[in-house]
Amino acid sequence: MKLLPIEYATRNLGRSPSRLILTVFGSSLVVLLIMIAAGFMVGMDATLNVSGSDKNIMLLGAGSLESVERSEVKMESSGIVSSSIKGYKTKAGVEGVSPEVHIQIPIDIQGEDRLVLIRGVEPEAFLVHERVEIEYGSLPRAGHNELLVGSLATRTLGYGKPKDALGKTILLDDDSYAITGVMVACGGIIEGEIWAPLSDLLVTTQRDTLSCIVVAIDEESGGTRSQLDGFAASRVDLELAAISEREYYAALAEFYKPIQLMVVMTCLMIAIGGLLGGFNSTYAAFASRVREVGTLQTLGYTRSAITFSLIQESILTASTGAIIASTIALVAIDGYTIRFSMGTFTLLITTEIVTLGIASGLALGVIGAIAPVIRCLRLPIPQSLRASE
Repeated sequence: MKLLPIEYATRNLGRSPSRLILTVFGSSLVVLLIMIAAGFMVGMDATLNVSGSDKNIMLLGAGSLESVERSEVKMESSGIVSSSIKGYKTKAGVEGVSPEVHIQIPIDIQGEDRLVLIRGVEPEAFLVHERVEIEYGSLPRAGHNELLVGSLATRTLGYGKPKDALGKTILLDDDSYAITGVMVACGGIIEGEIWAPLSDLLVTTQRDTLSCIVVAIDEESGGTRSQLDGFAASRVDLELAAISEREYYAALAEFYKPIQLMVVMTCLMIAIGGLLGGFNSTYAAFASRVREVGTLQTLGYTRSAITFSLIQESILTASTGAIIASTIALVAIDGYTIRFSMGTFTLLITTEIVTLGIASGLALGVIGAIAPVIRCLRLPIPQSLRASE
């Protein structure tokens, strides 16, 4: 089969610059929206999947396993837990039992109130949550109204670089707090949180209960999940329920699945609109070339060769849009921070997502050319030659 040269397809792209720009824009929009939807899902899943540990067991208020923020645990429960069970992690005399308060507080940021998740902790929290590391600054001191801010939370506070937040002050319930450190947690949800000394946060929020107690079990010392399940069941007066951190965040991920689906569906609906516009432009471009296609057939080119050439044109246009969209996604979308109720996460544009974007562009080129090609080739050659441009 004699094929038309590739130069024929490339030269035809410039026959109508305005139509070319419109088609490339439509392809870019479709591919970019597909990549944003994929990046949203990957980013949220990555944040929740790396959060928590199977060795950390959360003791929440009975009936509040789905939300640590709504949970209430008696203050004395922490001491009772540490003295009643064995097999939890210890290091340098520090017990792996972390009493914590999780609460969302509105913070005025450039005239806008934003909800930020604050976690009140004691030094034991750094033994329990092993992934937490201080990247800049120092630990907050109890009684001094100081804060440790996650690297993603600094963006929520309006700082371009995490280090810029050091030394700044924010208001929590009319109390002034100074930021003394910035922490990272391997990309986990803690990076979107703000940590404060437990005693200071209790005073600021006028709260007299905990949200949860996190116990880091040590299997080498005989610690097991069943011990905590048994403890929670036997101490009915404390009204506790046990769940591993991994299970808690897995349940949270399932809770946000409908939101992920809604974002994906919204992006797809907009993408379909752009796709139809691109198809219409391609159809108009090809349908006006019926006489040209008839002429090519009289010169001895088969319908298969003409079809291949027209698909080449469509693929070149769509792939150009896909490359533009991938560049925009990598430069402007990758790492973009999104806030949600449990903190923040970033959109991730991975190699797989870029591959998906390029593949989507190629698929758009092939699919978008099918209907116009059929329109051009379905007429007999004599009728094609008599067709008007």
